[in-house]
Amino acid sequence: MPDTESDAQLATRLATEAGHRLLELREQMFTAGAASHEVKDAGDAVAQEFLAAEFAQHRPDDAVLSEEGSEDPRRFDADRVWIVDPLDGTREYGEQGRSDWAVHIALWTTDCFGAAAVSLPAADRTFSTDPAPPLPPYTRDRPRLVTSRSRAPYAAVLVAEGLGCEAVRLGSAGAKAMSVVTGEADIYVHDGGMYQWDSAAPAAVAAAAGMHTSRIDGTPLVYNDRDPWLPDFIVCRPELAEPVLKALWG
Repeated sequence: MPDTESDAQLATRLATEAGHRLLELREQMFTAGAASHEVKDAGDAVAQEFLAAEFAQHRPDDAVLSEEGSEDPRRFDADRVWIVDPLDGTREYGEQGRSDWAVHIALWTTDCFGAAAVSLPAADRTFSTDPAPPLPPYTRDRPRLVTSRSRAPYAAVLVAEGLGCEAVRLGSAGAKAMSVVTGEADIYVHDGGMYQWDSAAPAAVAAAAGMHTSRIDGTPLVYNDRDPWLPDFIVCRPELAEPVLKALWG
C-alpha cells in the first residue's frame, strides 16, 4: 500500500511525535530521580530508535544521516537523504525546566531541501517548510542577536559589535534558529563547530520562512557532503543579511 504522507507531512509528524516521546520520557525519568546524564542518554536513544523505525517503514529507499545512527553508506550516491538530529540540545534536555531543545528532520534532495521540520517539544510547537512560517514584521531599533548559552562565537561578537546588537542566549541550534523565525530574535550566527544535522532542518525551515541562510562567508549551505562537519552558518532576517556579512568581512 503506497504511503500517502508527503515528505513535509512526514517530517512534521516525525519531529512532533519524537518530541512527545522525549517529553514523556523526561518527565518519567526526573520523577523517578534519574541523574541528568541518564536522562540525556535515554533521550538520544529513544528518539533515534523511533525515527529509525519510522524511516524504515515509510521511506525505506531513502538514506538517513543521523547524529545518533550509524553511517548509512547509501547516502553517498543517493538523491534523497534525510538529515536528522533526534535530540538537538541534549544538555538542555537534561536540565529540568529548560525548553530550548529540539528535534530536527530534513530531507536533502541532490542539491536542495525537499522538506524539513523543527519541533520545540517543550513549547508545543513544530515549524515546517510546508506550510512555511510567515515572515514576522521587523520593528526593533537595535537587532537582537541570539547566541550560545556557554560562549559567544567570534563571528557573533563581530556582528554584535558591528550592528550594535542586543544579545540573548539560548541552548540548541534549533531553538536559536526558530527564535529568528518567530521574530523573538533577528540574527543567529555560529562558527567554530557543528555538524550537518545541527543546521540542516533549522536552515531549511528558516529559508522557507523567507530568512537569509548561508555559510558565514555568504556562500550557500550544501548538505550531504561525505564529511558531516559543517562548522558555521547564518540565519537572519533578509534585510540584515548584507549588514551581517559586512560586519563579518568588511
